[in-house]
Amino acid sequence: MTAAPSETEVVSYFQTLSNWGRWGTDDELGTLNLITPETRRAAVALVSEGVSIGCARPIVIEPPAPDVPRPPLHFMIASGESPATTSSSDFLGLSPHGMTISHVDALAHFFWQDKAYNDRPRTIVTTAEGATACSVETMQHGIVTRGVLLDIARLKDKPYLEAGEGIFPEDLEAAERAQGVRIDRGDALLLRTGWYRRRNELGPYPIRGHRPGLHAATLPWLHERGVALVAADASHDAVPSGYEGIGLPVHSIGIVAMGLCLIDACQFDELAAHCERLQRWKFLFVVAPIRFRFATASPVTPIAIL
Repeated sequence: MTAAPSETEVVSYFQTLSNWGRWGTDDELGTLNLITPETRRAAVALVSEGVSIGCARPIVIEPPAPDVPRPPLHFMIASGESPATTSSSDFLGLSPHGMTISHVDALAHFFWQDKAYNDRPRTIVTTAEGATACSVETMQHGIVTRGVLLDIARLKDKPYLEAGEGIFPEDLEAAERAQGVRIDRGDALLLRTGWYRRRNELGPYPIRGHRPGLHAATLPWLHERGVALVAADASHDAVPSGYEGIGLPVHSIGIVAMGLCLIDACQFDELAAHCERLQRWKFLFVVAPIRFRFATASPVTPIAIL
């Protein structure tokens, strides 16, 4: 096992892994710039079975729980209960961040030392307007690329990783070897820890509790490989991080310094079963965020097409 980097080294990643200015001083897309027309064409060519698999958690109306502090809202405006009604309609209210809803983070979601991605002040996000730069609307054309599922729970022969269990670069590379794939420039890395299965089997888990996820040591690996986005079935960061001064380094360094696109709280159990059956772990991956102006996140249903 590679030794964990020191906190000083991890903090230095804000400089050594920075993509500020790489795609211009006005850039708001970050690592999504790594997805090119050629990347998309190659991803589309992967479709052979014609099987489409949704990778979102269901949005369920339920009382608050340890991992659902802000439950979704659903109110009917019109229903079929009135004889005069010819249609139905409803109101949906969602707080996307957290572990309740599968969502993509906008690059305005995190700050470090008063800065947002690409050397912008954190005041780009205001109470009155929201994210006036780096909002989720920058993803208005959708995300279409090659997806690669690395099933870390399968690799470790567990139904799900343990709370607080960190994933290191050697784990990612061991999963690549076991599955016969390699993460390349412009790819979407889908990371299965089995954490959604754990919730279904054992029930809610405190949102502030320990969680499995990527260790900060993986950040240089993600940067070197040119990963365009990471989608996880937990919340990316191993918690606790092991660092007193930076609790969520994958979010903080990934979003602020690298401009890394992160999709939280997915579920990959169905996809993993299909990949196992077909013995193929790469596919066309499509995400269409809601074009919600000035929002810091969007609920999404990532789609894997094999």
